[in-house]
Amino acid sequence: MATVLTKGGSPPKPSSPPSDANGNNPPATESKGSKPDINVSSSSESLSCIPPLGVAVEERRFWFQRAQSYDPGAIATQVSVFDDPDTAEKYQPRADWENIHRFDPLERWTWGEEHRLIRKIDWRIMAWACIMFMALELDRANISQALTDNFLGDLGMMTNDYNLGNSVFKLAFLCAELPSQLVSKWVGPDRWIPAQMVLWSMVATCQFWLSGRTSFLACRALLGILQGGFIPDVILYLSYFYKHHELSLRLGFFWTAMSIADIASALLAYGLLHMRGVQGHAGWRWLFLIEGLITLVIGIFAFVLMPAGPCHTASWFRGRNGWFTEKEEKIIVNRVIREDPSKSDMHNREPITPRLLWQSLKDFDLWPIYILGLVFQIPMTPIGQYLTLTLKGLQFDTFQANLLTIPYTVLHMITMMGITYLGEIFHELTLIAASGQIWALPFLIYLNSVDTTGVNRWVIYAVTTLLLGYPNAHPIQVGWNSRNSNTVRSRTVSAACYNMFVQAGGIVSSNIYRKDDAPLYKRANKQLLAVCCMNIALYILVKGYYMFRNKQKARKWAAMTTEEKLEYLANTTDKGNKRLDFRFQH
Repeated sequence: MATVLTKGGSPPKPSSPPSDANGNNPPATESKGSKPDINVSSSSESLSCIPPLGVAVEERRFWFQRAQSYDPGAIATQVSVFDDPDTAEKYQPRADWENIHRFDPLERWTWGEEHRLIRKIDWRIMAWACIMFMALELDRANISQALTDNFLGDLGMMTNDYNLGNSVFKLAFLCAELPSQLVSKWVGPDRWIPAQMVLWSMVATCQFWLSGRTSFLACRALLGILQGGFIPDVILYLSYFYKHHELSLRLGFFWTAMSIADIASALLAYGLLHMRGVQGHAGWRWLFLIEGLITLVIGIFAFVLMPAGPCHTASWFRGRNGWFTEKEEKIIVNRVIREDPSKSDMHNREPITPRLLWQSLKDFDLWPIYILGLVFQIPMTPIGQYLTLTLKGLQFDTFQANLLTIPYTVLHMITMMGITYLGEIFHELTLIAASGQIWALPFLIYLNSVDTTGVNRWVIYAVTTLLLGYPNAHPIQVGWNSRNSNTVRSRTVSAACYNMFVQAGGIVSSNIYRKDDAPLYKRANKQLLAVCCMNIALYILVKGYYMFRNKQKARKWAAMTTEEKLEYLANTTDKGNKRLDFRFQH
């Protein structure tokens, strides 16, 4: 293996693979870009032409982890497969990859440059992604605020009609996930996402003119179709700019933006629902109209604020020279590709063929995460969907009911970001993701064991608020799914598939609370408790499965000779996470 001098001048151990996304050094790491344990000597003459790499360290991923000895001027470029001529050619990016002109295995940068650039990406790319997600949440969640303003009575509907509307929305959302993701991969998310936003904002605005059950169901279906795919589209887009662990944390902020939108929606509803009677219209009609127009404005701006990729930010709106310098573009491209070379195996506007689609759909190693996506939110979702109606039933008025949803949303944001950080700090995804189920368990036991008819309404409110403030594992699981995909093709499809299972879980959740079980929903709460207990066991089983698969691969890889490993890298037909030099994260 061609050795490379470190910053200190001494060569690293030739058999040491690069660190994985967790900063560990396993025999074979979790990425296609992991350097296998192969020893091939090189001449001292070739060493003199190679710039020094940074000292091999476990990256301090968050600012509060950096010690006083942190040196922003130290070289940050870590050893990768591209530093070994025998493996570099096996992972060489495609000639038509959109960032190929910035790819350079000899590029070096410092920790200070990298951290400043990450902050710049956060402001330029991530902040706008969060704003777009807030727009999505405004238009899909304001139905719960409308409920408090006699929405069902004005349209001549009942609780079961509301359940049906939620199911129709989620079913349409689910069905649109994969087609939307395929369109986005074909035309580019920078074009497709803004188009989605403009189209769904028009439908959201038209809810002002709802006239009954039929128009309600039609609008829910159209909103689902047009909004479906937005989330996996954005996640794939963000993966162009961030490493795996950085993306997981940013997804925490992404779903925090959703919670901020819920708070903003509650505050907007407090004011807009007071407009009941203005020009003879109900307050909920003004709520739909104004929030839909807000989304329309954001969608229009998205056309000029979303660049196609890190090396294509120049435009009439973003400036002739773009947002990033040539040096910054090189850092973005090389830091991401050195960690995971699989991100260069497709152009960002290359369509997924039917054969590639089928290969991705039948990837059974991702099914455990899909199953978790199906069930992990079921124990909490029905209680959240009916919270405003529950508060009305506890004799809180319309405006109090909307404002009282804010505390649990704030708590939810804090706990969700907390476990997202913990998952990356302790390099433990499965068990920390399961903490949401453990959190909800005592509150579900309470709702099943206490006759709430004689309990003070503030006690019921406190229990419900604490339950709904559970640490949501969604950001962890979305990033986890992306890491374990290990190809752009698979990542494109798996992001949609995972979210489809989440939406399917939402359909199940929307039909657990039924009219014949109201108002205490004793039967339904028993079902929620049972699902919560089942989920805890599922998380343990999923962790065991990935540990088993990693041991299988490690055993086969260790049995190969050096020549066999080189032959495997050169000629294997194994793709993505089926490669023997890949390890599943868990």
